[in-house]
Amino acid sequence: MKQIGILIIVVLVFSCRPERSIEYDLVISNVNIIDGTGNPLQEAISVGIKDGKIKALAKELKGGATTVLDGSGKYLIPGLFDCHIHTIDYQKDFPKFVHYGVTSVFITGGSLCTDAYYAEMRKHGEQDSIPSPRVFHTSQHFSMEGRHPSKTYPSNTWRDGESIFYLKDTLQIEGLVQRVAQYPNTGIKLTIEDGPAPPFVERMPMKFVEKTVKEGEKYGLEVFAHVSDNIELEMAIRAGVQNLVHFTGIDIDQKDSLQIELLAEFRKRDPSWITTMMIDKSFIYPLHPEWFTSETLLPEYKTQAKRVTQKSKWFATAYLNRYKESYGLNDDDLPALMTPQVRDIQYLYDRGFNMVLGTDIGGDFNFQGHSLHEEMQLLEMGGMSPLEILKMGTINAAKMLRVDDELGSIEVGKLADMILLDRNPLEAIEHTLTIHTVIKNGKIQQRR
Repeated sequence: MKQIGILIIVVLVFSCRPERSIEYDLVISNVNIIDGTGNPLQEAISVGIKDGKIKALAKELKGGATTVLDGSGKYLIPGLFDCHIHTIDYQKDFPKFVHYGVTSVFITGGSLCTDAYYAEMRKHGEQDSIPSPRVFHTSQHFSMEGRHPSKTYPSNTWRDGESIFYLKDTLQIEGLVQRVAQYPNTGIKLTIEDGPAPPFVERMPMKFVEKTVKEGEKYGLEVFAHVSDNIELEMAIRAGVQNLVHFTGIDIDQKDSLQIELLAEFRKRDPSWITTMMIDKSFIYPLHPEWFTSETLLPEYKTQAKRVTQKSKWFATAYLNRYKESYGLNDDDLPALMTPQVRDIQYLYDRGFNMVLGTDIGGDFNFQGHSLHEEMQLLEMGGMSPLEILKMGTINAAKMLRVDDELGSIEVGKLADMILLDRNPLEAIEHTLTIHTVIKNGKIQQRR
């Protein structure tokens, strides 16, 4: 009996002890947080991460951690999204995105983007051991033979029915939409535009745009349209398109009541609109080699930036002339070139449009990872605030991709994709390049 009594006392003593505090896989202590939602900076917060998710945000955390990062004097922001990229070698390109803190990408088609290639990239983005961003994507291009992009960017890898769909009649669209609905596509990539520079191709006829939108709605697939001027913008809106993957070439006239009414109608759809000003900077760059002098460029990018040819100069001249004519510009100074677009982006942002960062990576002078930071710098150059810009590259992007319940901000319960910075990006957006550590899925990522 005496032994039984002692056993009962021991059980009671241990059962009355408080539960053991949660232990974390990773803690970032005493860090300044910019959470991506637009909230003001939060000072001296500790972040507890367990099983790839943010488990706690507090002034003090109880419980140990496998790894602790001292965040004193540093700044934590969500992992960045580049929401308009192309790649022909993802195994080479993806680590570069991670090096620059881009932990998610949105691939909007491409000449290699078959169903199998998309599946490979998704699988690669799901693992943690090899640096890779999370992968989201549209369907293959819905286009027409002899149009953009297969005509303007010729390649023997454009294969009808595999990496691109050539629309020949509207009846065909129903079957194509049914096909792409079987795969985890965020939406349908529809190419309306007539090309980036002369000689232009024909635009997609309106009836094809309308039919694609109508068929997409049956399967809950939104259309992500490619437009590059005001005519194509009007076509997209009137046809019911829900999202736009470019801003370049658009010129909003606030005195044009018809255009403003059209934009107000578009706003009712809660659309997302991707910026891609870097496509302009990269196309015009061969005429301005001084534009790429950053010490934060990887060595291979510095080498690549020197490969200016006579052909690239010819294209840059044609593109610049069209650009200046579109916006009524005389000066080709970078701030002067970018300000008209930023002014219009700010106008839309202020009216509730979900503006999202993207670069249209894929060209010679548009660099994986780095150019997203340049995109942000162009927006700041034109007058937008760093807080607004960071939202566009984090929570706004996650909202467009319908993953804002898991990604896009530093909040308890969300996946731990984050960047630890040495300097405050709210003071100058270029400080997003002062990267100390990149974290994806709660794990510290190897950088180049």
